[in-house]
Amino acid sequence: MNNTAIIPGSISAISTASGKSLAESFLNCDIVTIIDVSGSMNTHDSRNNQSRYDVACEELAHIQKANPGKIAVVSFSDTTQFCPGGIPIMQGDGTKLAHALAFVKVADVPGMRFILVSDGRPDNEQEALNMARTFKNKIDVIYVGPEGDTHGAQFLAQLSAATGGTQITIDRARELKSGFEKLLLKG
Repeated sequence: MNNTAIIPGSISAISTASGKSLAESFLNCDIVTIIDVSGSMNTHDSRNNQSRYDVACEELAHIQKANPGKIAVVSFSDTTQFCPGGIPIMQGDGTKLAHALAFVKVADVPGMRFILVSDGRPDNEQEALNMARTFKNKIDVIYVGPEGDTHGAQFLAQLSAATGGTQITIDRARELKSGFEKLLLKG
């Protein structure tokens, strides 16, 4: 997907359609999606031999279209970026999850939901867990690595449990939309 495109239903699309600023449009969000765009997400082991990243982008586009203006997208690797157009920006570097959590912490207000999408291999697990424990709201996680990687899935289960969140496993991002829908129903 082109990183300059604007996904229908994204914060940027809603901002443009309503004539409101991005900041005003962000205030109507219900969910901050934090998506891993590290090197491992570029692995071509997902649907139709696409990368986990490409499939995650396709699935996120469907999610935003179905929930217009309600999903904010933040991508992270070595740096963290707000993606108002709805497409996470592929970086392909490390996995600084603690920094990403610190970045979105400003949105940790009553009623906000956080959904982390990752293959569960941060560069510093303890630092990420410590940051997660500072959140008032729960952090739900969707594990998108291969089902056989017990370490990544176990770490993400530990992170979600630290905040009272839920962990769902979606094999290599193939059914990210259905995982999102399960979390939304849990509300």
